[in-house]
Order: sequence, then C-alpha cells, then structure tokens
Amino acid sequence: MSFLNSTLAGGLNPAEQLYQGTDFSSLNWVEKQWAAWYIWIGNPIIATGLMSFLLHEIVYFGRCIPWIIIDAVPYFRKWKLQPGKVPTPQEQWECTKQVLFSHFTIELPAIWLFHPLAETFGMSTWQVPFPSWKAMAPQIFFFFFFEDLFHFLAHQALHTGILYKHIHKLHHKYSAPFGLAAEYAHPAEVFILGTGTLLGPILYAAFGGDLHIVTVYVWIVLRLFQAIDAHSGYDFPWSLQHIIPFWSGADHHDFHHMAFTNNYSTSFRWWDWACGTDTKYREYKKKVKAAKAALKNATQDEKDAFERNLMAEVEKDGQRAEAEAEARGLLGGKAKVQ
Repeated sequence: MSFLNSTLAGGLNPAEQLYQGTDFSSLNWVEKQWAAWYIWIGNPIIATGLMSFLLHEIVYFGRCIPWIIIDAVPYFRKWKLQPGKVPTPQEQWECTKQVLFSHFTIELPAIWLFHPLAETFGMSTWQVPFPSWKAMAPQIFFFFFFEDLFHFLAHQALHTGILYKHIHKLHHKYSAPFGLAAEYAHPAEVFILGTGTLLGPILYAAFGGDLHIVTVYVWIVLRLFQAIDAHSGYDFPWSLQHIIPFWSGADHHDFHHMAFTNNYSTSFRWWDWACGTDTKYREYKKKVKAAKAALKNATQDEKDAFERNLMAEVEKDGQRAEAEAEARGLLGGKAKVQ
C-alpha cells in the first residue's frame, strides 16, 4: 500500500489529507481498501454516498436472486406458506420497476445526505481502523430493537384511514409476498418506515455513542436480509424462527399479508404478543396444528384441500378488515363493512 503512504507532488486531495499520519501497515486488508476508496474518490461525501447506495442495491437484489430461483423450482413448494400463489415473471418485473423507482426517488437522496448528517452527530465515516466486533454487536442489537419498535408503531398507523388507502395499500397488493416485494411500497412508506432504520444509528451517535458507519453498514445488510427473507413466502425447517423462538421470520409476516391484520413488527414477535396484535395469527396456527393431528391418516389431497379452505377463510376475513381500515379515520372512528 505504498500508494496510500505517498504524497503527490501536486498536493493532496481532501481525502488524502484526512489520512495524513495514518499508519497503514497496522491496518487489515479491508481497512486499507476502505481508505483507498476514499482517497480514490477524493471527496468523502461522494465516496460515502456512492458506497452506501451501491451496497444497498447489490445486497437487496443479490439477496432476492436466490428467492427468484426458489420460486421457479417446484421442489420447494412443500415449504411455501401459500403454495397456490407463486409469483409470475410479470409480477416480479412489475414489482422490480416500483422498487427501483422508490430506490432512486427516495432512498438515493436519503443515502446521499447521510454522510453530512452522520458527521454532524459525531459518527465516524472515513476513519480507520474499524471498531471491534465486540463493540459493534450491542450497537447492532440496539438498532434491531429500535427499528422493530418503530416499525411496530408506524406500521399500525399505516393501517388506518387515508394512510392505508393512499400509501400502505400498495404494499398489500400481494397477499402472498415474495422476496422482491420487501420494498415494494409507496415512496412515502419507504420514507416513513426507512426512518426507523436510520434513526436508531443517528440517535445513538447524537447521544454520545462511539459509532462508525461500517457498523451501520453491517446493520443495513442484516436488516435487508431480514426484510427480504420475511417476505420470501417460505418457511424451511432451518429458518431462523425455528432456532430463535422470538424471531419473526416469513411465517409471521406472511400471515400479515394473507390476513391483513396482526403481526405488525419486523424482526421480533414480542411487541405483537405483548400488545395482543397476534391473536388471529395464534388462533390460525392452533387450527393448523389441530388439523394436522386430525388429518394424520388423510390423503395428501385431503390435507391440501383443508389448507386451501382455511387460507381462503383467513384471506376473506382479511379483505373485510382491509375495507374497514380504509373507512377508518386516522385517530379512530371505526366503520363496519358488511
């Protein structure tokens, strides 16, 4: 890395000036590449904005690709939560166009402005070396906790009156979600719910926490994986909710899309459980469990028929609940729909 330690005859660009006096021999390979990126771009704001946006796009669509392949292979239907509803290529393309529209109109400007905002609140961005994993782990858990609570509250607000009818309804276009649909939403919803993802790190830094943007990047990657997997529509025996009981997972969120109500949180189940917003979900799971016991000796066709009828019943109730939500005022005022 002699390039990093050299001084250009024509003077140093702003990024090179930041690293004057840095001992690059003490850095690991990733940290050296991090510094090289900032020096190569020459402007820390542009370097952070470009890296942040590329990270988001590569991780989002990269994580969606395996789910697109899984949806195309019939073998995996046995683990699909709503096996009768597999997204078509046309649906996936329409979804992708809306996602890209939101990415470039809402997320790109927000990501680009994140560097100056972050530094205003004392967050490290270009600095090396990185914090240790021991320092990063509790910070990332706090971000998960904060975002989950924020999402739980904001998501319920989006299920009322004009907020649902004019904003959140777009996301509920698919009663059986799929990976690409994780960020299929109205631009206003992308901004509202995205606030919960970025506000946690900003508040942490603002109140004196020693935070590096690389920790935020790890958090964003994990959050994207969580959101896409929760919308995948598949519940495998090795899915995380079978290892961590309070993890939401696809099983939890798929019911929200199918039934419209219940299960408003993202990562964890505890807020829905504590606030009683998962009662229909738990009743549904009890019915499924009881049916499996009762139909133990039934044919596979009989089991499939029962499951289809139960799902149709839940979805019908969800359509009624959706109509009521559209008629409900932002601050209450229920209106029954016959």
